[in-house]
Order: sequence, then C-alpha cells, then structure tokens
Amino acid sequence: MMFKKVIVAEDFDSINLGIEQALKDVGITDYQYSKYCDDAFIKIRAAIQNNVPYDLLISDLSFKTDHREVKIKSGDELIQKVREIQPDIKIIAFSVEEKSYRIKSLFDDCGINSYVIKGRNSIEELKKAINALVNATDKYISPEIGVIIQEKSNYEIDDFDIEILKHLSVGTAQDDITEIFKKSGIKPNSKSAVEKRISKLKDFFKANNTVHLVSITKDMGII
Repeated sequence: MMFKKVIVAEDFDSINLGIEQALKDVGITDYQYSKYCDDAFIKIRAAIQNNVPYDLLISDLSFKTDHREVKIKSGDELIQKVREIQPDIKIIAFSVEEKSYRIKSLFDDCGINSYVIKGRNSIEELKKAINALVNATDKYISPEIGVIIQEKSNYEIDDFDIEILKHLSVGTAQDDITEIFKKSGIKPNSKSAVEKRISKLKDFFKANNTVHLVSITKDMGII
C-alpha cells in the first residue's frame, strides 16, 4: 500500500520540485514541505498528536544557515528526534553526502530505511526507494553508495583510531603520539603504524589532510 502522507525536509526549491514530481509519479498526493528542520519536527509532532501521523519522512542532511535561529541544525539530528517520537515512520535520507561512515551510522544509529544520493538520477532513485519501502524491502541504497559501503565494510573505527583522532584534535604531532603510546603501553606504537593508520583514516573519511580529518570526525561526533 502506497504511503498516504509524506513530509519533506529540504531547503532548496529546485530540489523540492524534483521530489514533488517523484511523489506524484508514484501516486502520492498528500505531502508537505519544510525548509527548516524545526518546522518539520513541529509538523510531525502535531500530526501525531492529531492522530494523523505522517507515513514517510524524506530529509536532506545539510541545511544552510540564514538569519533565523534554529534548534535542529541538521537532517541527522532531525531524523534522530523524529525516530524518538515516531519509531515506526519510514525515513529516506536524500543528500549529496558520500562518506560511507556517516551513511552507515545513519542506518545503524538513526534507523533510516533508505539512502538516496542527489545526482543525475536522483529522482528515479527516489522513486525506487519509495517503491522498495512500500513493497516491504528492508532498505534501499543508491547503487554507487552501496558499492562504497560494501567495499569499506571490512574496516571499522576502533579504540586505537579514536585515540589517534583525539590526539590530533588537540594538535599533538605524529611523533609525539608515538611516544605517548609507547609510554602508555598502547600498541601498535611504532611511527610507521601510526602514520599508516592516519593515512587509512584520511582515505576512509575522504579527508584532504589531518585538519580536515579532525573536522569531519568532530562533526560526526566520533571525538
């Protein structure tokens, strides 16, 4: 059975027009838009209180800041809050984000049902995602992202990575990290091992350098 009531959290009109077309193409006529996560959350909470809840949330992850002060600043945060008050709502994340760790955390920690990447085929992908959820498929992931996640599924962030990231975040030099690990009995603690792990983390998070790496992992709440 097709979704009866849909809410879209997206701050660009041009993207909203594409989403609107996708919803119409699959037979959904009752939908609303919110350009701010705060507004989307208020609408979802009100719908629950009025016993006419939304069936599906389609949300971007990044929202541009403007003159308005907001409490919910990102789609990730919106998704988490919505999942808390309406555990059974279906959620599709619709974003340009390609970092496999962040996407995986959306499934594992936020309980999204599908992930569609914005691009040339995004509207067709969105329709596939909606139909997959209607047909009770567990989840739908844009093919190019599915490949990335699959390729990197054998590498998980561990405590050793976290320790390195914490030291980098306070400006500790790589040579000093090695010495600290040796004194603390943390292994591996060779210079080459630390360098290799930092290089692997930069590849994993698609970071340009260590400063960028720290910025990404802070944004994601890893450190």
